[in-house]
Amino acid sequence: MANVIKLHKGLDIHLQGKAEEKLIQLKSNGQYALVPDDFEGVTPKVVVKEGDIVKAGDALFVNKQYPEVRFASPVSGKVCEVVRGERRKVLCVKVQADAEQQFVDYGPKDVATLDGRQVIEALLEAGIFGYINQLPYAVSANPSVLPKAIFVSALRDKPLAGNFEFEVKDEEKNFQTGLTALSKIAKTYLGCGVHSSFENYKDVQTTIFDGPCPAGNVGVQVNHLDPVNKGEVVWTIGDPTVVLFIGRLLNTGKVDLRRRVALCGSEVKAPAYADMLVGEELSTLLSNSYDADRHVRIINGNVLTGRPTTKDGFLGAHTSEITIIPEGDDADEMLGWILPRLKQFSVSRSYFSWLCGKKDYALDARVKGGERHMIMSGEYDKVLPMDIYGEYLIKAIITGDIDRQEALGIYEVSPEDFALAEFVDSSKLELQRIVREGLNILRKENA
Repeated sequence: MANVIKLHKGLDIHLQGKAEEKLIQLKSNGQYALVPDDFEGVTPKVVVKEGDIVKAGDALFVNKQYPEVRFASPVSGKVCEVVRGERRKVLCVKVQADAEQQFVDYGPKDVATLDGRQVIEALLEAGIFGYINQLPYAVSANPSVLPKAIFVSALRDKPLAGNFEFEVKDEEKNFQTGLTALSKIAKTYLGCGVHSSFENYKDVQTTIFDGPCPAGNVGVQVNHLDPVNKGEVVWTIGDPTVVLFIGRLLNTGKVDLRRRVALCGSEVKAPAYADMLVGEELSTLLSNSYDADRHVRIINGNVLTGRPTTKDGFLGAHTSEITIIPEGDDADEMLGWILPRLKQFSVSRSYFSWLCGKKDYALDARVKGGERHMIMSGEYDKVLPMDIYGEYLIKAIITGDIDRQEALGIYEVSPEDFALAEFVDSSKLELQRIVREGLNILRKENA
């Protein structure tokens, strides 16, 4: 019987355009790109040249700090471009896919006979270890430092999030193999939601998190099950598809970076799911899916933590949703804030929409106000179900007080834990950016 943890803090934002559980078939144009920025904390060193021929599973780049951490090509084909930005920063490595796919054969493995070090070596060799993250610092994991525990969250509860139970359907064997492999490295916790089917998996300690968003955040689950203290390390998988990547590799010996992506948002004509490969060009998914004449924001991810992109962008390594919402830059509201705003969402009762009961909203991307002084109002604490003082931690990061940051629990948090606080913040601060900058500084100080 799984443990149940009831959470009361948080906020569920109900938006229009949730994906219907049906698959749409896509025809790829053959353009793929692996983006180093999808792997937080990785400084890439490209190990291929333009014109090289690669197979699916061959490395495109490695982590300069830990060269054994390779990042595999999702497809076989020809490396057509290494795109660089300012100061020669690697933006992505593009591959033109072959019509007939070729895979590097790493050989299937019996996970029951492997130990933890052999599992890590298999993931490093195949170029998918970098998809595992760690706390502290919320960056791609260091393979040389073994964790005290591994946390996997199979609960997606952000607005319009894809349903992982729909993705794992018919792949239960791969998911179990992935979980068993992780359990060989360290004690593994699996977090899931109420009424889920994940209670039946073996070799892991399953915990049900009953509460509003962000109960599905892996950082929230770590905080309630086995908090991270200074000097300790845990590995985290907030994107449960990574467990499928691991299971497929061990069962087949091949790198298969296929994932089920929800095309969602109020601007999407027919929200549904599609099977895509990591790095696939989004034009294959977005063609004719929305009104091109509308001012829209295309988000690589969900509305709280995703990144703005275009139809010429590429599917992120950890992206389970492509969301399209109104940009809002063409909105013309007569009388502005004086209107009662019955169709817009607010956590306070400053809009009259609270009189309409629960309903789905079509929110746009406007911030609706400029940055202003930070008021200690306790509004972060209402949506942050962690045993930390969010407002005091943010102030410590802004002022650069490292000792106070450590005392207030910065080792336990990641930027996504502050996504809802950023949404409700009346000061309009970019909390996720602030937390990321604080973690990066702390990481350098402790290096």
